[in-house]
Amino acid sequence: MNTDYPAGSKRTVQIYDLLLCCVGLLINIAGVKLALGLELPLFLDNIGSALTAALGGLIPGIIVGFFTNLINGINDYTTTYYGSLTVLIAVFSAYFARRGYYGKPSKLPLIIVTYSLIGGGIGSILTWVLYGFDFGTGISAPLARLIYATGKVDLFWSQFTADMLIDLLDKTITVLTVALILHLLPESFKRLFYSYSWQPGERSINFKKEEQKLPHHKSLRRTIILMVASATLVTAIVVTTISFIHYRTSTIKEQTQLAYGIANVIQDSFDHDRVDDYLTYGEACDGYLESEAIMKRLMDSSDNVEYCYVYRILEDGCHVVFDPDSADLPGEDPGTIVPFDEAFRDYLPALLAGEKIEPVISNESYGWLLTVYEPVYDSNGVCQCYAAVDINMNHISTEGYQFLASVISLFFAFFVMILALAIWMAEYSVIFPINSMAVTTNHFDFNSAESRIRTIETIEQLEIHTGNEIENLYDAIVKTTKGMAESVDHMQKQSEVITKMQNGLILVLADIVESRDQNTGDHVRKTAAYTNIIMRQLKKEGIYQDVLTEDFIDDVINSAPLHDIGKIQVPDAILNKPGKLTDEEFEQMKAHTTAGSEIISRVISKVSKEDSGYLYEARNLAQYHHEKWNGTGYPCGLKGEDIPLSARIMAVADVFDALVSKRSYKDGFPFEKAMAIISEGRGIHFDPHVADAFIHASDEVREVMNSYV
Repeated sequence: MNTDYPAGSKRTVQIYDLLLCCVGLLINIAGVKLALGLELPLFLDNIGSALTAALGGLIPGIIVGFFTNLINGINDYTTTYYGSLTVLIAVFSAYFARRGYYGKPSKLPLIIVTYSLIGGGIGSILTWVLYGFDFGTGISAPLARLIYATGKVDLFWSQFTADMLIDLLDKTITVLTVALILHLLPESFKRLFYSYSWQPGERSINFKKEEQKLPHHKSLRRTIILMVASATLVTAIVVTTISFIHYRTSTIKEQTQLAYGIANVIQDSFDHDRVDDYLTYGEACDGYLESEAIMKRLMDSSDNVEYCYVYRILEDGCHVVFDPDSADLPGEDPGTIVPFDEAFRDYLPALLAGEKIEPVISNESYGWLLTVYEPVYDSNGVCQCYAAVDINMNHISTEGYQFLASVISLFFAFFVMILALAIWMAEYSVIFPINSMAVTTNHFDFNSAESRIRTIETIEQLEIHTGNEIENLYDAIVKTTKGMAESVDHMQKQSEVITKMQNGLILVLADIVESRDQNTGDHVRKTAAYTNIIMRQLKKEGIYQDVLTEDFIDDVINSAPLHDIGKIQVPDAILNKPGKLTDEEFEQMKAHTTAGSEIISRVISKVSKEDSGYLYEARNLAQYHHEKWNGTGYPCGLKGEDIPLSARIMAVADVFDALVSKRSYKDGFPFEKAMAIISEGRGIHFDPHVADAFIHASDEVREVMNSYV
């Protein structure tokens, strides 16, 4: 596991990232100024944010993109609506940079098309909505009008095509510039920004790879991201909805105030005591045309004022007093009776009584209208008629979409930045520290003093300083790890002492047995050494590798001195007889194998399986070391690989030592003669592989033999 940290401390790297953000902002603003100053049909406002994201990661790129549009919005507030697009480009730039796409020419077209779809595609739709489903006044507007003039496509696709063409050129310049800068910058310089503070460096990437090896559980990262995203999204929806409702309510209130203001002007434009004359004589009545002209001018004063008129409300309908012609509908003559609109049915009692009513919003035959009826009283205080104003409300829908689009666009950029910051805080304040500890502790190794020191150094190198409970947990893990290492170190020392005592007792016991046999000398020590040589040689030659583990080798070496433990039951007269044994005496001598097995079995029964360890191999050695490969051995007559490997190894060691050792009834054979006998016995007495390994290691065998002369 690679635990190398990126160059520079966390504080230093964050200073570099702050400088990078400032440079990115300057590049974006300079690009905009250059495009405007040279009157280029380009934006050049994404080079800095894309470069910052490619070098510093997601957060710096988003910050640069977000604040670029805020700063540019000081001169033209509409540019702030496009901040979400700049932020999106920064997000994708960090993604592409992480995968090395900027350094692969074959991937650059993909980056260009992606950025063009964001800036040109999504931007075109946003422009279309913001400017009331029209071309707007942006850089692409002249080209959009030219395309539309061809008559080949409609308004929307003219705008979309123009935006995509201009943005394709703009984003090509952006991507090529960023790719060139990244290519020219030395790797050491780029690594200054490749930190574990904003975007994961080599160390965190390695940790994330190691996380995949940990047991699979529900991802804390996914949970936190889901919680933050859900909370932020709910907040965004609530705020956007409230803003939209407030905007709509405020707009209706504003239009209502406009309607009442016009209604009051209408009231002042005619004589309230002459309403009957207006109904009877109409335009012939003195001052009628002047009053009607005022109402006409009031209708023309605003695009939203649909109709201005004066009605007398009676049981049989609305009697027209004034009804000037509108742009699309001629007015009714004075005295004409207009049927009641269904929207006013509930208000008829109040209208017939001459009372004031609330504004009425209707969507009937005359469209979506807001209507106010202001009662007109004569000099005696009697309601003679109503001054009415209809406000066209259709613009509220269009403006509502524009408002909603602008709010969503502004909030989206803010939403992405907040979400990215929240994810970063969760990632590097909670998730990364916890996973770092998990991965590191998963690789703890206490098997040796060196590995214990390395384990402690690894956990200390994490240097987690979150200033919260995570740091407390880390400190506890460090403290516990040191305590565990000390405990393991102490236990291993104690275990080594016990093992030495145990092996010493075995040798003492073997020496006691051996001391009864005046012929054997250092037999138990030499056979143990020979078994070690044989097993190491077998392993070196790749034979019986599945059995010859280090534990197996240690068990055989440690238990080898017990292979003749059964001789403790053989009488001294037979054990030390200088001449040839009788058949009866030989049968008693052979019994030492089963006797040894029974002795060790009794020991095994007294301890647990976990603590018995090498005793199982000791029993195999004691019982089967006189078995022969061809099945003619004793006590069980086992054949070939039915004989335990440890016993087959001991058979070679035991016979060789008997051959070269001096006895009361014989002299020891020369080394070469003994080796020849071992060779002759391969496949008959001995396992061929074991015999070959013994012969192949003859130099080591000779060295052991000579050391006991």
